Amino acid sequence: MFSKLSRSLSLLLVLSFFFSGDSFSQSARKKKYVINGYVGGYRGTPVNIDEIDANKLTHINYAFVNCIDSMAVLSNLKTDTVNFRLLNQLKKINPDLQILISIGGWTWSKNFSDAVLTPTSRLLFAKTSVNILRQHNLDGVDIDWEYPGQRGDNNKFRPEDKVNFTLMFVELRKELDNLSTETGKKYLLTAALGASKNFIANTEMDKVAKLLDYLYLMTYDFGGPNGTVGHHTNLYSYGQGGTSSSADQAIQDFIAAGVPAHKLGIGVAFYGKAVDAAGVENNGLGQERVRPIAGTPSASSGQAGGYTKLKESVINQNGYTRYWDKQAQAPYLFNPDKKVFITYDDEKSTKLKAKYVKKHKLAGVFFWEYFSDPEENLLNVLDKTLN
Repeated sequence: MFSKLSRSLSLLLVLSFFFSGDSFSQSARKKKYVINGYVGGYRGTPVNIDEIDANKLTHINYAFVNCIDSMAVLSNLKTDTVNFRLLNQLKKINPDLQILISIGGWTWSKNFSDAVLTPTSRLLFAKTSVNILRQHNLDGVDIDWEYPGQRGDNNKFRPEDKVNFTLMFVELRKELDNLSTETGKKYLLTAALGASKNFIANTEMDKVAKLLDYLYLMTYDFGGPNGTVGHHTNLYSYGQGGTSSSADQAIQDFIAAGVPAHKLGIGVAFYGKAVDAAGVENNGLGQERVRPIAGTPSASSGQAGGYTKLKESVINQNGYTRYWDKQAQAPYLFNPDKKVFITYDDEKSTKLKAKYVKKHKLAGVFFWEYFSDPEENLLNVLDKTLN
């Protein structure tokens, strides 16, 4: 059995026989829309690039680089450096592919507020971030601060985060421009942003948007309004009055805050989330959400997972029935015996998100996380719809 990498290289060799020069690689693979996949290295394990289909991606965000003592730090230095080398090999298949480091994430956002507090600390953070690109021949920096001006995962935060968030990008852009002067190459500056009105209120999005190439709205990990069971990655708002969070509402809010549509990307969840419902009415949707007791497994524990797992062993199996919410344009599963509700993206909702990108002239899509759907069910939809 050939690996995906081996098959792709073989195909490239065959096609190069028929196409002269590198005009084929530069034109046939160039995509109009961003398809950006997060590839996780935060566990400290090597990335298996044989399982990554480089031709279906425009960007890879390597997650994550830590932020410690006002510096960008490779906490898994040994595997991170190996992974950078391996990911760069994918450019042999897709020369247009760009590899970025993503700094932060839910767990490693604790020190951002301190790191960008003063001109000196911001300069140090920017220089150490860009030095990682310089040392490993990478293509850009993505910031995933969860969240400026908010507690997040019990993070330190302060009112100054609002302005300092902007000043951080100013400094990063200066350092990236310095690197461009050295190499003659353009480097990307992007950010993953909380898809909420609170995030907008705690930032200066009109100023930030001028500094960034792309702004990726994390249109997942939503929850039902007012403590109810609801969707986590729905395209449209739902419920009475349509007041829930949604990708569409987030896009509208960020555009109103001064972000150009052509710089915005929406998130596709390659994983599901399982929650416990108090009742079975309406197949769990809109019921009171039962919060698990700390240290005690609940019925929903371990019931979700990546989309490949859901498709192979959960959807319309083992007591779970699939339903479609027309208002939210999102699927969900419900097991009435366990009172477990699972919210996720599938092929249908993913295609609708991709069509939304085209209709509203957005930059494209991004997704968390590549290896949550190793069968590429959802990536195939994105590739086909956005080509």
